[in-house]
Amino acid sequence: QLQLEESGGGSVQSGGSLRLSCVVNGHSYYSAVMGWWRQVPGKEREGVAYIDSAGDTGYGDSVKGRFTISRDSAKNTMYLQMDSLKPEDTAMYYCAADATYSWWRLLHAGAVPRFQGQGTQVTVSS
Repeated sequence: QLQLEESGGGSVQSGGSLRLSCVVNGHSYYSAVMGWWRQVPGKEREGVAYIDSAGDTGYGDSVKGRFTISRDSAKNTMYLQMDSLKPEDTAMYYCAADATYSWWRLLHAGAVPRFQGQGTQVTVSS
């Protein structure tokens, strides 16, 4: 089992930055592939970024070049540095963890990661 706890959300003006953190407590097997996804009420869920235990990363098309995902294994913490924020980045952001990539690949089809946090709200004003 894993417990994931996000922090770092808030309100910022367009062009600003925020850093989200996700503290992970539990067995490392289930945190092999971690990441972030987001959702706006009434819209589809969107994969933001993932990082695996080898440090390989991937990003959603809408955030490439602006967001950076990283993880500090010594602190059991994953981060999402969000720069050049836009109003369309406004959403609830969820930390996710699973043993495989399936949740990332099938998020648009309704898949859910095995573990996720409660979410942290990010609001970007124009």
